Amino acid sequence: MVPAGIADVAPWPDWCSAAEGVLAFLADHVGWDVWMITQVVGDRQIVLLAHPDRSVRPGMELPWERSFCRQMIEGDAPRLATVTAAVPQYASRTTGPLRDIAAYVGIPLVTRDLQLFGTLCGVAYRAKPRSAARELSVVETAARMLSTLMAAGWDPPRLAGEPGQEVVC
Repeated sequence: MVPAGIADVAPWPDWCSAAEGVLAFLADHVGWDVWMITQVVGDRQIVLLAHPDRSVRPGMELPWERSFCRQMIEGDAPRLATVTAAVPQYASRTTGPLRDIAAYVGIPLVTRDLQLFGTLCGVAYRAKPRSAARELSVVETAARMLSTLMAAGWDPPRLAGEPGQEVVC
């Protein structure tokens, strides 16, 4: 039995629980409308987890070619844009499911051998003030912690088969 005085800081039992904790923390302390953890598989970016739960369905896919995250990963656009319309690489991608994104933050998630796994990203449907850039280091630290857990052998959720199928956490 875990004593009541330490139960709220007990280790998470697995990577999925840690990732869900990170998303809830970012939503509570950084704000923004939706937080996601994605995985890049070939030419697709797949949402593994999202907060709030019903905001984006796990398993939803975006073409990697059209992704904000791809622009960030390739160094063509910043990790944080308080106004996506002011960043040409992001403004040109605001169509389809991305059409309402007014602010974006994304950080790579990497494996032990420094290969891209996916991203930790947040979006807002209204532009953010410039002061929101102060929170970038918090998001980077959260992403690094998730990457560290993968490097330590904790497994992220797996995809349950074919594209479009649900994520198993």
